[in-house]
Amino acid sequence: MKKIIAIIMLLGATTAAMAQFEKDTKYVGASLTGFNMSVSDRHDLRVGLDLKGGYFFERDWMAEAHLGFNYSNSKVTNLLIGAKVRYYTHQNGLFYAGGVQYVHEYYHYDDWQITPELGYCYYLNHYISIEPSIYYDISLTDIGHKSELGVKLGIGIYF
Repeated sequence: MKKIIAIIMLLGATTAAMAQFEKDTKYVGASLTGFNMSVSDRHDLRVGLDLKGGYFFERDWMAEAHLGFNYSNSKVTNLLIGAKVRYYTHQNGLFYAGGVQYVHEYYHYDDWQITPELGYCYYLNHYISIEPSIYYDISLTDIGHKSELGVKLGIGIYF
């Protein structure tokens, strides 16, 4: 009897998790980046914040826009604006994302970056998820010095 109840609960949780990725679902989220958990030429402590909004245009496919900034040495060092497409897998909560972003740094340096990302959605309930991810922001103007590999920790709300 306990096994049957466990199987029913597992199927219910799986069905609930899949409902978040349905067409016309909306998404808002925020991510923290930096804390010297990235690989780049920058040696100072940097902290970043990304604010995101998205829309599922098909099942498992979300278009996402984001706006962010990085803070270092007691000032905002750069501003980011970009767009991505995410693909979610039902089996294990992974998502794959890719897109482009425009970066404006405080000392008059502008850049375009390609932004692949691999993440995981851990659902706290039907609407809220914790989203750790690994990203690689690839600079199109100076790939050797301005590209960055790092870790994000985010929270997402699906409605």
